Amino acid sequence: MKETLSVLIRMGSLHRLLPFWLFGIWLISQNLSWWIPFALVYGYVAQLFVEYAMHRFLYHRAPPTAQGTFNDLYRAHIGHHEYPTDPEFFTGDDHWYAVRFGFVSVAIHTLVLWPFLGLQFALSLSYIALFVGSVSAFTFYEYCHTISHLNVPKGRLGQYITRKHLAHHFQDHNATFQVSFGFDWIDRLFGTAHHKDTARARFDRKTMLSMGMDPEDLRLVTARKAFGITERPGAKRARVDQT
Repeated sequence: MKETLSVLIRMGSLHRLLPFWLFGIWLISQNLSWWIPFALVYGYVAQLFVEYAMHRFLYHRAPPTAQGTFNDLYRAHIGHHEYPTDPEFFTGDDHWYAVRFGFVSVAIHTLVLWPFLGLQFALSLSYIALFVGSVSAFTFYEYCHTISHLNVPKGRLGQYITRKHLAHHFQDHNATFQVSFGFDWIDRLFGTAHHKDTARARFDRKTMLSMGMDPEDLRLVTARKAFGITERPGAKRARVDQT
């Protein structure tokens, strides 16, 4: 637990989200009402689907041909698959992305609800749902994801989370996109649950860590150099100081 929390407290995206989450808690204290639990549940569940969609359709999209765009995807996710035990690759490098995404989501929800609830109520409802409910779900996702990659003593919960997520990394990277504990049904709903026979048929030892790409693909080689990586894919500590 201590090792996992030490990684979480250094995550830039969580640092930036914390003040907005705390403001949402203050809003709840000023607006105690029957609708708050529904708003929190909505925000929490909505984030679970965002987690799935981003992982499957954004991070696992076809590798870009333009090197600059490919480098962005490499830093956001491909590098994490090649170096799954390096905490620096647990998240991307745009730590303000989650905040921007949150405000855009609040704006959209507010515009949709405004004609029915009025501006103030629509804004409060949207903010609490997304910056408290969704951010709480995002934080739990980061916890599940982090503990699955750390080599630390784990109880039954941690072992289950680890087995499920590492199957995505080392057996079939085209399945098991949902990471948060207790929501395997989302993968089953969209037909991406892990199946041993399917994973065995898809498995390619050479390309597994590189998400199906040849590890010597020039885009991968160039991206590794761009981030100062000198060791083979899968190494625990892969980058060198570029200062």
